[in-house]
Amino acid sequence: MLQTLSIRDFVIVDSLELDFDSGFTVLTGETGAGKSILIDALSLVLGARGEGGITRAGTEKAEINAVFDIAALPGLHAWLHDNEISLDESQLLLRRVIYADGRSRAFVNGSAATVQQLREIGEFLVDIYSQHAHHSLLKSAYQRQVLDDYAGLSGLAADVATAYQDWQVIYRKRIDAERNAAAYANELAELRDQVRELADLAPSAEEWEPLQQEHLKLSHGASILAGGEECRELLSEGELAAVRQLSRVQHKLHELREYDSGLQEALDTLDNALIQLEETDRFLNRYLQRADLDPERLAEVEARIHALHGVARKYRVRPEELAELLVGWQARMAELEGVGDNGLLAQEEATAKHHYSEYSRQLSAGRQRASIELSASITEEMQRLSLGGGRFEVALVEQAPAAHGNELVEFLVAGHAGVAPRPLSKVASGGELSRISLAIRVVTAQQGDIPTMIFDEVDVGIGGGVAEVVGLLLKTLGVRRQVLVITHLPQVAAQGRQHLRVSKSLVDGQTLSHIAAMDQLERVEEISRMLGGVEITDTTRQHATEMLAAGAAA
Repeated sequence: MLQTLSIRDFVIVDSLELDFDSGFTVLTGETGAGKSILIDALSLVLGARGEGGITRAGTEKAEINAVFDIAALPGLHAWLHDNEISLDESQLLLRRVIYADGRSRAFVNGSAATVQQLREIGEFLVDIYSQHAHHSLLKSAYQRQVLDDYAGLSGLAADVATAYQDWQVIYRKRIDAERNAAAYANELAELRDQVRELADLAPSAEEWEPLQQEHLKLSHGASILAGGEECRELLSEGELAAVRQLSRVQHKLHELREYDSGLQEALDTLDNALIQLEETDRFLNRYLQRADLDPERLAEVEARIHALHGVARKYRVRPEELAELLVGWQARMAELEGVGDNGLLAQEEATAKHHYSEYSRQLSAGRQRASIELSASITEEMQRLSLGGGRFEVALVEQAPAAHGNELVEFLVAGHAGVAPRPLSKVASGGELSRISLAIRVVTAQQGDIPTMIFDEVDVGIGGGVAEVVGLLLKTLGVRRQVLVITHLPQVAAQGRQHLRVSKSLVDGQTLSHIAAMDQLERVEEISRMLGGVEITDTTRQHATEMLAAGAAA
């Protein structure tokens, strides 16, 4: 659940830190006070795309921090482990910094992260429903997702989609093979000749560089022998050889050291130099004794280089790429040989189709069971929302096999008794659509595992006794989840366990927004303001007090 949200220099907020309780929290305030700023800030720290103009005027950056308790979210623990993000006492800190020029940085538990990672984490933590979110329920794909999530079929639906794609890949391969059989046969024949030529050559990716080095050595063998002998002559064999000259210097320094011990350092250096030169001479001697011009090996190496060069030029690659080219051709040959066997492809296609059919059959059965239960539950909630006699129905319309299964999912609604259910997309009343949408949210939320739900003025178009029922529904939902609701209805606000009020003020010529938790007396004043009237009277306060008492007792 969301524990703390801190905001700095965001839109019209200079500095704000809020602690949240579990259960049902309401957020109220006058129009234009900035109630949605909290939702906008939370959305950004959960990976929403940042837009220009969200930093407070005159500041360089906006900063948002959110702390969540994730002790009861093993799925998120696994995600953090897979992404090598440390976890401290099952608390998660998300941070988003957005600069005035549009740049942004993201952090998870103090470590740099990507905005995509914030977005993936957010899917474990918070569901946000805006006053316009019910319009997504009008889309068939979203209705299908709602049913699958409610029924716990999302994993199976993903398996169906994968099986369908696998089936279609093989199906297209078979059709392509039948259409291009002659071209494939010609390509296969050509490949066989090319593979045979390269296989006979047996190129190795590792041989080219050593082969060149060996050729360089063998082709300059005479120069190497002559040069080596010349080096030995200069080092030790000649009359004026370096070793002999330095030995004389060494002898002279030994004599001089008797008169001045300060020459010992020069003598030590010379001793080391002589040791190194003598070792170099011995190495050259051993090397020259083993050296062999070997003209036959030189011919072999030159022939190999010529063969590799010739084939590489023929196929327009570098000699060191021939081994990789052979592997690629062999893989293509195996593919074409499989394509050429239409019987094998047909068998693979039948197997893939069978896998899809099995998964989709299970998915259809699960949807059928869940549709009956979901229809009954939402219909029951509709009665409580002054849609007496109304009926909700999840229709499963059979269709040709597709990635999402063998049926279309469509939500049908009858607003009152005696009316045939119609597609939800054809419900005319905005208020009616809001109530039905809320009923769907409340019912489906019971099956989900997202710990925090935020409703941004989803009660638009609702009033009177229905508003009180909406408040009760959200409060009931708050028993199992953390529920935060931005509302303009006193009947809803009175049901809240925690009440936050948004206000704004003019400070140094700049409008600033503030959010604060209220005590009981402050809640009475706020509910009184929401009940209406230019002047708040004792009667209004008494009414607000009674509403709060009823909300606490409900």
